[in-house]
Amino acid sequence: MPDGLVIVGASLAGLRAAQAARREGFSGRITLIGDEPHLPYDRPPLSKAYLAEDGEPDYFVAPEDLDEQDIAIRLSSRATELDPNAREVVLADASRVPFDKLIVATGASPRRLAIASDIDGVVTLRTLDDATRIRSRLREGLDVVVIGAGFIGSEIASSAHVQGANVTILEAAPVPLVRAVGEVVGAAISGLHSRNGVRLVCGARIEAIRGETHVTEVVLADGERIPADLVVVGIGAAPATEWLVSSGIELNPIDGGVVCDEYLESSIPGVFAAGDVTHWPNGLMDVTMRSENWTNAAEQGARAGVNAIVEHKRAAFETVPYFWSDWYRSRIQFVGTASADSVSFASGGPQEDKFVALYRSGDRLVGAATLNEQRKIMKFRRLIQQRGSWDEALALLEQTSSSVLRMHAPEGNRSR
Repeated sequence: MPDGLVIVGASLAGLRAAQAARREGFSGRITLIGDEPHLPYDRPPLSKAYLAEDGEPDYFVAPEDLDEQDIAIRLSSRATELDPNAREVVLADASRVPFDKLIVATGASPRRLAIASDIDGVVTLRTLDDATRIRSRLREGLDVVVIGAGFIGSEIASSAHVQGANVTILEAAPVPLVRAVGEVVGAAISGLHSRNGVRLVCGARIEAIRGETHVTEVVLADGERIPADLVVVGIGAAPATEWLVSSGIELNPIDGGVVCDEYLESSIPGVFAAGDVTHWPNGLMDVTMRSENWTNAAEQGARAGVNAIVEHKRAAFETVPYFWSDWYRSRIQFVGTASADSVSFASGGPQEDKFVALYRSGDRLVGAATLNEQRKIMKFRRLIQQRGSWDEALALLEQTSSSVLRMHAPEGNRSR
């Protein structure tokens, strides 16, 4: 076994990696490095309950937990370089942390607008400190513009609406969430906004964001001026890998994520990756993918921790992706992939507040999306994991719903 395991990224994936290594009996040094001043905390509530309610952050561990597990943690420590020859991680204060095995779990950083990023009141949400600042500004009657109708943007819009703000969402695409859930389901769940009194503008082109000392309005290319006391930018995130560029590690040419094999090991031997930052071949779904969700971070982190330090227990990481999102007291859930030949509403429909949609590729069930059907989604996840056929999906559907399938043509349903 190696003497020292270093994990860069003190969030969910990094923590689960450290804990898994200890559970497997690893007795060497484990060092967890995080660039924030906080202990590992749960990120999904930041755009949901934390903004909508006067709650506290949900920390995964207390200092005494880490002491008991003999996991050293270095907070407020930003990694700036990986030196593969010296087997060291270089930090912003110029200190160096040696490693025998390394797990990269630095997650993703929010994309920012090219314009008006320095105007007060134009913000992004990624960290606990970001969420705290946004929450301190939210109040009844505030004019809030959310740029981006993806899951984070939609959750922020929902939370601001609960706080009594006047919310407008601006989305550049004609239909939101196409990459995540496909065009048909993306359009269906985006209907929640208007049904709950929030304006969604698709195909929006931003001409300017104005304000002298503080933001006052967003101007669209068609001339519309939207009042804004607060602008929250939620246009996606990119893998946080700038610090790795000089190391020579293989990065995905499109988004910069760490390219790994099925065991989550990178092109540098002994350097693994887990969580939002990781590209890997998911044999269960027959596709190379990168997943930004809670479940993947937890499961992949644990597998990377074992693969890094227990050679005889190395195993390929295979999973059926699963994520959820909460808008306007509704629960959206998705399993599998939206890259499918067709999607069918198995029960409910696109204008309803409860539905099950199934995704088919050839003769295989490859995905399922539900709205307010919490008890059904995991049955389809298990079926996808078993490489279940479409006929088996219909049989399962027969057990859970008597609704008639309303089939949609393949055109426009394939996730881009």
